Amino acid sequence: MDPSGLSLLDQRIAGCRACPRLVDWREEVARTKRAAFADWTYWGRPVPGFGPPDARLLIIGLAPAAHGGNRTGRMFTGDRSGDVLYRALYDVGLASQPGSAHVGDGLELYGVRVTSPVHCAPPANKPTPGERDACRPWLVRELRLLRPTVRAALVLGAFGWQAALPALAGAGWTVPRPRPAFAHGAHTALDAPDGPGLHLFGCFHVSQRNTFTGRLTPEMLREALRTAAATAGLETA
Repeated sequence: MDPSGLSLLDQRIAGCRACPRLVDWREEVARTKRAAFADWTYWGRPVPGFGPPDARLLIIGLAPAAHGGNRTGRMFTGDRSGDVLYRALYDVGLASQPGSAHVGDGLELYGVRVTSPVHCAPPANKPTPGERDACRPWLVRELRLLRPTVRAALVLGAFGWQAALPALAGAGWTVPRPRPAFAHGAHTALDAPDGPGLHLFGCFHVSQRNTFTGRLTPEMLREALRTAAATAGLETA
């Protein structure tokens, strides 16, 4: 564990301007705002990971929401997807409170860190392959810093799964060939030649498209969290 290294990485991520399309979009959204948040000063920058530096479980999403993380400056904070995720984390005993409204609201995660393969809000929630690849070194560095303690990763959605596999390989874990396919409930054990392995789990994304249609129910999400947390050595409710 290297708390100072992870804190420095978060600062560097927040200053990244590598992808012109994403820079333009996140800053335009921060200027124009949504009417409901007209009195907010939007973050409008890349959003770093959130959670303790000695996390045993890593949750990997897709990218910040334009009026969620791009507004608040914290992963899955201030939008419906975050409401679902943090409620589930609270229900299973991995978060201090059931909601995540803004930075400084007192939310703490217990043994869990949340991150994404793309740190800027993308138009239509769809990063390009080039933007995904440009952002990958940040995830690789985050994974390397977490390697002393992290034992499981829960990936939300197929995009995150496809982006996470090469990052996990870059951070030192051995990804099987052919690469494992994404599915809700997928589980793959990744070995590492120079340290502990990692258990990789798949879960449908907590997007409104999935939660409003019932494709992902609260119980399905809680069960996925409990399974991944238990494998990582965390106690749940």
